[in-house]
Amino acid sequence: MARPWGTRKLIVRASGVAFALLLLGGCARPEAPKRELQFWTLDLAPKFNGYMRAVIAEWEGQNPGVTVRWTDLPWGSVERKLLASVFARSAPDLVNLNPLFAANLASKGGLLNLDPVLPPGAGGAYLPRIWQAGRADGHQITIPWYLTTRITLANRSLLARSGYRQPPKQWSEVPAYAAAIKRQTGRYALFTTVVPDDSAELLESMVQMGVSLTDARQRAAFDSPAGRRAFAFWTDLYRRGLLPREVVSQGFRRAIELYQSGDLAQVASGAEFLRSIQTNAPTVATATAPFPPLVGPDGAANVAVMNLAVPKQSKLPREAVSFALFLTNATNQARFAEQAKVLPSATGALRQVGQQLERAKPRGAAEAQVVSARKLSLTTLGRARVLVPATPGVKRLQSILYTQLQRAMLGQISSDQALAAAALEWNRYAEARWP
Repeated sequence: MARPWGTRKLIVRASGVAFALLLLGGCARPEAPKRELQFWTLDLAPKFNGYMRAVIAEWEGQNPGVTVRWTDLPWGSVERKLLASVFARSAPDLVNLNPLFAANLASKGGLLNLDPVLPPGAGGAYLPRIWQAGRADGHQITIPWYLTTRITLANRSLLARSGYRQPPKQWSEVPAYAAAIKRQTGRYALFTTVVPDDSAELLESMVQMGVSLTDARQRAAFDSPAGRRAFAFWTDLYRRGLLPREVVSQGFRRAIELYQSGDLAQVASGAEFLRSIQTNAPTVATATAPFPPLVGPDGAANVAVMNLAVPKQSKLPREAVSFALFLTNATNQARFAEQAKVLPSATGALRQVGQQLERAKPRGAAEAQVVSARKLSLTTLGRARVLVPATPGVKRLQSILYTQLQRAMLGQISSDQALAAAALEWNRYAEARWP
C-alpha cells in the first residue's frame, strides 16, 4: 500500500539528514598519525634501558603527537652506519656523537646549524667552554651531553716494584718512568695508540706538549720546534721498546685489555672504567688507584665530550632539539651522571653531583675507590678543556699525523722527516679546501 505523501516526505528528509551525516563523517579529518623521532645513541643499552625509557616517556607526555624511537649502536659501528644512512637519505633525527666525528660530518654538510632552532639563551645552562666546543665555522652544531675527564688509573703493585709511589704528572717524566717499569717488571708503562681512526689521545698529548696544530688559515702549524720534539718523543719511546708493539696496529681497547691482564702500569680513562676493572679483573682492581692525569707545562687536562647532533636530513629538527635539551637538562643529567659515573655538562647538574659526592658514604672498598676517582675527575674538570676542538678536517689531520708518525716509529724515516711529510700532505689538503 502506498504511503501518504506526508509520510514519504518525512522519510526523504530523514534519509537526507542521514546521508549528510554520513557524508560529513566520511569527510571528517582522521586523527593525525603520530610523528616518529629517530634517536641513536652509543653503547648505552642494555645497562641504561630503564633510564632512557623513563626520560623518553616523560618527554613524549609533554609532546603529544611525537614518539621517540630509540636505537642504541655499538661504538665501533656508528660512523659507518650514520654515513650510510645519510647516503641513503634515512638519517636519524638526533644522534649521539663524539666531537671529532661531529666536526667531520659537519664539514661534509651533514649536520644542521642549530642556531636558528635553539631557544634564546639555551647555551647558558651548560659549562661555557663545553658549549663553545660544539661550534664549528661560527655555528652551533652540537648540544653537549655527558663528560669524562681523563685521569690516570695506575697499578700500584707494578709502580712499587719499579720504585714509584705514583705515576708521573708531566709528559717529560714519562721516558725515565717507562724505562724503569720495563726494566723492573718486564711490563709496559702506558699504551697510546697511533691507529689513524682511533683515539685522539696522542694528538691531545701533542697539544699538551705545546704544539699548535693549525694556524688561522688552517695551514700546518705543527711543523715547529714543539712539533719536532713531540714526534721525536713518541718515536724514541717506540723504538726503545717502551711502548707495546701493537700501538701501531690496535686501538684503545687493546690498552684496556693489557691493563686488565696486569701487563700495563697505567691507563688514561674516566672514573667509570673502574667498574669494568672491578668486574673483569678483581685482582688488578684491588691494586688500582686513581691519580691526576698526565699534563704538559701549562697543566691543562683533557675533557672528552659526548654530544647530541641533528643531521641536516632530519624531518623533525625542532622536536629533535627540544628532546636533546630535555635529555640534557640539569635534572636528567644529574640522574644519568650518578648511574653512569660520568660528569654532566649542565652547570646545575654539576653542582648536584658535587654535593652528592661530598655526602657519599661508600659501602666497601670498591665503592670507595669509585667515589675517590669521581672526586678526582670533578676536581680535574676545573683545569680541563677540549684539547683538540671539533674543527673541520680534524679527523683528516689526525689520520695524516698518525700515519706519518707510524712510519717514523717503524724506522722507515726519521721523526723530523715524518713531521715534514705530514705538514706537506696536510697543507695540500688545506690549500684545496681553504684556498
